[in-house]
Amino acid sequence: MKKLTRHKLAFVITLIITLILLGSTAFLIYNVLLLKSIETVLRIMAIVVLCIVNLILVILAIRFLKHFKKIKLIIVLVIMLILTGLAGFVSYNINKVYNSLSKVSDTSDYTTYSASLITLKDNKAENLSDIDDETLGILSDESSIEGNIIPNEVIEKKNLSNKTESYDSYITMIDDLKAGKINFIFVPTNYSIMYASMEGYEDLADTTKIIYTQTKKVKKEKEEVAQTKPITEPFTILLMGVDSENEGIANSAFNGDSLMVITFNPKNLTTTMLSIPRDSYVPIACFNNQRKNKITHAAWKGEECMQSTIENLLDINIDYYVKINFKGVVKLVDTLGGVEIDVPYNLCEQNSNRQWGSNTVYIEQGHQTLNGEQALAYARNRHPNPSKCSSKWTNYTSNDFIRGQHQQEVVTALLNKFKSVKSLDTIYNLLDTISANMSTNMGTEQILSLYNVFKDISAKSGESNDIADLLGMQKLYLNGYDQRIYDYGGTNLSLYNYVLYDDSVKAVSEAMKVNLGLKKAKTVKSFSFNINNPYEEEVIGKDKTSETSLVLVPNFVGKSLSYVNSFCGANGIKVNVNGSATGTVISQNVPAGANVEDVGSITVTLSSGNSSSSTSSSNTTDTKETTTDKEENIDKDPDDNEEKDDEEDITENVPGTPNTDS
Repeated sequence: MKKLTRHKLAFVITLIITLILLGSTAFLIYNVLLLKSIETVLRIMAIVVLCIVNLILVILAIRFLKHFKKIKLIIVLVIMLILTGLAGFVSYNINKVYNSLSKVSDTSDYTTYSASLITLKDNKAENLSDIDDETLGILSDESSIEGNIIPNEVIEKKNLSNKTESYDSYITMIDDLKAGKINFIFVPTNYSIMYASMEGYEDLADTTKIIYTQTKKVKKEKEEVAQTKPITEPFTILLMGVDSENEGIANSAFNGDSLMVITFNPKNLTTTMLSIPRDSYVPIACFNNQRKNKITHAAWKGEECMQSTIENLLDINIDYYVKINFKGVVKLVDTLGGVEIDVPYNLCEQNSNRQWGSNTVYIEQGHQTLNGEQALAYARNRHPNPSKCSSKWTNYTSNDFIRGQHQQEVVTALLNKFKSVKSLDTIYNLLDTISANMSTNMGTEQILSLYNVFKDISAKSGESNDIADLLGMQKLYLNGYDQRIYDYGGTNLSLYNYVLYDDSVKAVSEAMKVNLGLKKAKTVKSFSFNINNPYEEEVIGKDKTSETSLVLVPNFVGKSLSYVNSFCGANGIKVNVNGSATGTVISQNVPAGANVEDVGSITVTLSSGNSSSSTSSSNTTDTKETTTDKEENIDKDPDDNEEKDDEEDITENVPGTPNTDS
């Protein structure tokens, strides 16, 4: 020991450098061990080699210090410092990657709900102390966390003595607020985005203001088991679009407009991809009695409701979901230097802030590299916009399905770009963008295990840059027909819906189950094609057109009571009658076009007799009621500038038979 310490300065320097090296090595080993499931053998070998090198350097440092071989000691110490720097650099990068992925992973057992007390923009009230003794509107549904539970907690905790008025729906509440019948109402904090796609409610963000907001964490009812499922097994991912005024996933409202379900089999690298039309008319898992509605409205109850709704629809388990902020897509594409897309026609669309005018995004036809704003506009576009752009940019036909195809093209183009990323700066920028604008229920270990999947893809890619070819992507299609349905018991509006054919849903479900290894694929024994009839890849679900058992309440006005009884009896609806039983129907409390599944009873008012004057008067009254019944509130997408027929195209149903009018 005396020989080691006789040169005190050299001893101190050697000791400090040795301790720093050992500390940085230990930290590096810790970070390397975080990368579970990634190159396990190489990681173990690297740790062993690192320990051996450290041991050799320490032994040499002690030997040279003991015999005080100055030059050799300096060389060893310099090597130790270099290794310390390398260990610190590698540790920093591993730690940055891991922390970024940890931010993306949301595996908590709680969901945060947020409710706000709002009023009209011109109201002088700015906080709770300004509401005086005003009546507060709340939702009557006592199970609603945002509409009833949080509002009552606010009233109790803030010692508010205000009376409350209960409403059956947010829409009715908002209508009364706009009409001045009530000045303050409790709604979900993201209310302006929830109703942005409904005509008459697009400007809520500009005409109302929030004066108080409260959040509440609630334990998730559904068990989260996805985080422990090995990524080496086939899995399903639900991609969901998120809208926000600012970049970032936190406090962003999931709007349900963009829904994509992907199944992936890592064993044979096969994929199915399905875009779900936002207006698909399906049972909503978290609505009372799973009442049917357009699937985009499941987003009002959060990602858990949407996930359960899609699981019930497709009869599969959703292992993982990924929420992506649209503004993050813009930055992600720009970080990657754009994406390669073959644009089929000239188009124009809103920018990422849903602005037109000088902010309108224009995309010309042809194969090209789209920047972030263009890629998002291409993925969002589903209608020409003749009222916003000249004929050069609106001469095409599109719909929700074509939009779904565009979204799939953008996703595929992004994956192709990811393959070519090599710059460390680009990787850092991608990690920052992803961590800020993406959220998933995948655990960090599951995200890391995707490395092995991409490794297999890269190994098999060779010279090919097309990820779709490598993954054997099978595109799926949900077929159906258009139908306007009165949302009785919900928004109480006449809404456009897309009614799915049962056989199409079944075909899509089976294709997903085959790719997940849950069912055996049916062997196609033969197929034919020639130069005049080229082979076209089958789009599963597209050619299925089986009828669905959708029955709508008809317009009873002018009909006899026996007709009403016949229809309602066949569909399990109780009939209440006002007026003479010998007259004809002059009004009904359940509007025409309501789904009979939502109707338990109906009240009809009959005329006093069968005179022509009575009938004429009755029909005149009904015509006014039918054509004006909340006509101004017919649902419409904000980016849809094609005028839809505002009339309720309701045909007279033969009692008990489905209405399949499209």
